[in-house]
Amino acid sequence: MSQVNEHHHAPSTPGKLKPEKSPYNHRLRIRSSLSKLTLWSSFFLAFILFLFILSPPSPSASPRRSLGDSWGGPHWEKRVAKSARRSSPSSLSVLVTGAAGFVGSHVSLSLKRRGDGVLGLDNFNRYYDPALKRARQRLLDRAGVFVVDADLNDAALLRKLFDVVPFTHVMHLAAQAGVRYAMQNPQSYIHSNIAAFINLLEASKCANPQPSIVWASSSSVYGLNSKVPFSEKDRTDQPASLYAATKKAGEEIAHSYNHIYGLSITGLRFFTVYGPWGRPDMAYFFFTKDILKGKQIAIFESPDGGTVARDFTYIDDIVKGCLGALDTAKKSTGSGGKKKGPAQFRVFNLGNTSPVPVTELVAILEKLLKVKAKKKVLPMPTNGDVKFTHANISLAHRDLGYRPTTDLETGLRKFVKWYLEFYSKKTSW
Repeated sequence: MSQVNEHHHAPSTPGKLKPEKSPYNHRLRIRSSLSKLTLWSSFFLAFILFLFILSPPSPSASPRRSLGDSWGGPHWEKRVAKSARRSSPSSLSVLVTGAAGFVGSHVSLSLKRRGDGVLGLDNFNRYYDPALKRARQRLLDRAGVFVVDADLNDAALLRKLFDVVPFTHVMHLAAQAGVRYAMQNPQSYIHSNIAAFINLLEASKCANPQPSIVWASSSSVYGLNSKVPFSEKDRTDQPASLYAATKKAGEEIAHSYNHIYGLSITGLRFFTVYGPWGRPDMAYFFFTKDILKGKQIAIFESPDGGTVARDFTYIDDIVKGCLGALDTAKKSTGSGGKKKGPAQFRVFNLGNTSPVPVTELVAILEKLLKVKAKKKVLPMPTNGDVKFTHANISLAHRDLGYRPTTDLETGLRKFVKWYLEFYSKKTSW
């Protein structure tokens, strides 16, 4: 692997701005451009909401539950309250959605270790092997985190949870992930990334007190943007996939609930998260699996023959960013669905600032696994993937104290160690 830049942990900085040639002659043109952008953004959001209204529940989601079926009752309420109980008045009480997921399980464990109350929620859908999610659930259970097995689209369940626990914060990580899967099952993205998010925001706005919300957006919102590194100020109105479109729609929906109901909301744009307990649909994960099995792996190149690169970000660094966002989130200003004043609204990039070619990722895995990969270079398919991602993290560094410290080889070494141990002892989990 090439040497990691000694300043790889320093925040990226935006490029220099070019002065306008004439701030007076182009005023009308600027206003016209802004009007067109606003109009197209409105059409885009209306289209997404139209799909949401028409779409049926996701086939991959767990069936909806009724109160008293698999949740509810005194014993269940005691488990919920105990899991969410804070160790001190200054600690947080956090509802973590997608708690049995990759990022969700790591965040839940970190919060619990430092004394915060944590209640998890997950629907354990079959987008990837539910057995891995159940293994994470057992890990959380041993740490004292109860994960409610339910779907966020169950409004009665959410009302019940907010009745039982006065959550100070919500860490919303539940989502239908994956760029390519959207071409097979687009309804699942509307169901999980839009409908479920709205349902959560509805429950949060009516809660008293209203919780502060931190939620996972995605670097995918930058879409076809070619300016690098990606900054929170860059345009995000050119999504390259339905997944990206639903995440962008989520950011717009979040802004409306912040504006109308006074919910404190922070969006986090994750950049290619990897590490132990990761997602099997991610390249580093299935590359490891296929290399060990002697199967051929596909390495994509861009239409111009260039290398595909990603800003791979280790899970521990992402968790630090998530906790930093929770700790700096201001209180919501509404009560019972009524806004009492302006509320905090933020969006941050959480990346590593060091894009690495996928070919280098494979070379590191070959070194760690001590196996030569059987590679086949193919043109990048037109399925929503983008050529590269690169995060500008200046804002997160300034406001959250976010500073990633794990280079790709170090992070992959930890992943490979976990992978070999987990899959050699899978039956014990």
